[in-house]
Amino acid sequence: MTNAMNKCSATETAACCCVDVGTVMDNSDCTASWSEWFAQRSEAEAKLAILSERARQIESDPCIIDARFEEVNNGVQLTIDFTFACQAETLIFQLGLR
Repeated sequence: MTNAMNKCSATETAACCCVDVGTVMDNSDCTASWSEWFAQRSEAEAKLAILSERARQIESDPCIIDARFEEVNNGVQLTIDFTFACQAETLIFQLGLR
């Protein structure tokens, strides 16, 4: 039987095999991307407004919202990049979309 504490790496706490947050979240990925197809542009614009409001509720500094509308298959493909000030905000936003 192997001891679980012996499997911990140097960046983990041996007592619980917990990983230091800095090894998981290093602020290298602060952009959350989202995309969906809509039959009407008005539906896509409404969704953009809803997601933008969610981002505004999370942001500490202004979130950069880059939205693109593309006419595809008799509808509209909405693609949005939300760039937050830190990776924690990005993660909170992504989890809120699930």
